[in-house]
Amino acid sequence: MRESSYTAVIVEMTVRALWETQNAMDCIPDEIWDKSYGGAPLWQYLYHTLHKLDQWFVNPADPGFVEPPIHAPHLDELGVCPAVRLSRRQMEEYFTTIKARLSLYLTSLHDEDLLQRPEGCRWTRFTLILAQYRRLHLNLGLLMGLVLAETGLCPKTLGLEREFPKPPYDPYE
Repeated sequence: MRESSYTAVIVEMTVRALWETQNAMDCIPDEIWDKSYGGAPLWQYLYHTLHKLDQWFVNPADPGFVEPPIHAPHLDELGVCPAVRLSRRQMEEYFTTIKARLSLYLTSLHDEDLLQRPEGCRWTRFTLILAQYRRLHLNLGLLMGLVLAETGLCPKTLGLEREFPKPPYDPYE
């Protein structure tokens, strides 16, 4: 891992976190995609995770933030029964746009930007990024726990030292 700057570390950790998110998504069996847990289908937990990452990683106060085409009112709120159903393909496409957006954002960041607040935001960029790592891994832990409970298999994670697996690979630990 390149540790030449704070932003280099953030880029590396984000790439690893996004790989783990993709792997966890890939490990969700079709049989439980629509299964309800605590009143919400599993796919809605995934959407909640992705939507918060999309909205909060860069600037939750951004007046230019555009909801994804698949969004419906309150869809990211787990306590609200969804009025629509999202497919795995829709979720994959949404995740692809999030990865591209975050990549562009992170490549434009410099260390001196981290303690600055984005326009209209009460938190610094560094705080937002760390908060999203916390939220992402909390939600991924929940999703991975549901996959483990249903299949007996735990999706693979990378940690700090594990190399990125090259396809084909076993997506489970």
